[in-house]
Amino acid sequence: MLKLASNLARLGDENAFTVLARAAELAAQGRDIINLGIGQPDFQTPPHIVEAAAKALRDGHHGYTPAVGIPALREAVAADIQRRLGVDVHPDRIVVVPGGKVTMFFAILMFAEEGAEIVFPDPGFPIYQSMIEYSPAKAVPLPIREENGFGFSADDVLERITPRTSLIVLNSPANPTGGVTPAHEIERLVEGLRDWPDVAILSDEIYGQMTYDGLAHQSLLAFEELRERLILLDGWSKTYAMTGWRMGYGVWPEAAVDHMRRLAVNCHSCVNAATQYAGIAALEGPQDCVREMVAAFDERRAFVAERLNAVDGLRCAVPKGAFYAFPNITGTGWNERDLATQLLEQAGIATIAGTDFGAEGAGFIRLSCANSLDNIACAIDRIEAFLAEAAPVAGGEAARQTA
Repeated sequence: MLKLASNLARLGDENAFTVLARAAELAAQGRDIINLGIGQPDFQTPPHIVEAAAKALRDGHHGYTPAVGIPALREAVAADIQRRLGVDVHPDRIVVVPGGKVTMFFAILMFAEEGAEIVFPDPGFPIYQSMIEYSPAKAVPLPIREENGFGFSADDVLERITPRTSLIVLNSPANPTGGVTPAHEIERLVEGLRDWPDVAILSDEIYGQMTYDGLAHQSLLAFEELRERLILLDGWSKTYAMTGWRMGYGVWPEAAVDHMRRLAVNCHSCVNAATQYAGIAALEGPQDCVREMVAAFDERRAFVAERLNAVDGLRCAVPKGAFYAFPNITGTGWNERDLATQLLEQAGIATIAGTDFGAEGAGFIRLSCANSLDNIACAIDRIEAFLAEAAPVAGGEAARQTA
């Protein structure tokens, strides 16, 4: 028998991919499935970006590149940050990686050791908790509350910092909730962090260009006093509909950049060359594609919230960012995991149980707004009909009350 490392048992999963596979399996059987599960734009990558990758291949860019990314791409990222956020970042502090997960994976590895504590949002992107629990560090959940509009509370963060805290993971605009943390909470947090100068921050801002209702994205990178201990996570996947291209980047403290470079060398060597040229085209080319996608997500998230709030037993905070809705289902009597399973199997609607994003997700499901308005309307019609006709499965009410 293989003697696998014991820490593998602590490694979690991302159930959105399991639901995606099951939805595809049902669709292959001829079932009419509407996928509101996976978090990826339903738009194609804009043609000028695709053409840039094709041209790079035709021009012979087939070999290795620097582990941290080609200089032209890092310069384009720095220029984009200055244009959007008004912050000057030296290209040498930017490390390009194969997807946003790599930045969080390496950041957690870099700050995780025996006795350390890492704070992470709950509910939050499941890989935060998975990677922390895989590491030697202790995972400390930060409750993300419905009553706060699913923005994090500065006081909640500060209350969880101890002398053992090595890293805080933050995410706004947020997955899975669509919450956006108000600027005054972020300012309050930055002020409080002055008392903890050795604590690093990983700020996941992958949805930073997707805010609504006149809200502006408040990047932690804007606070100069944090920059020598802040890791900014961003990339192309959501903003430019490039999920399958697998490319993201991190802005790192100067003291951590070479450690990050060596992790990259040991892990993946470099990001594939053609994709990096596509990334340059995305950042330097026309941004109409971004504005059009965000406008579509804006319309959809408002529609989803309005429709869900009209369904008996559901309550849905209006998402202020990203492209997700996170309705409260406790009024239905269903357990979130049972409901997500039965919606897929019986009603043909793929959603994700709130507890797939942490224990604080009990009583919620996540719906992606990255689908057409017609499909979303049909999906909510089916959800409403299902809830009206189907009784909760045995144990669902008890499980809900326990949660």
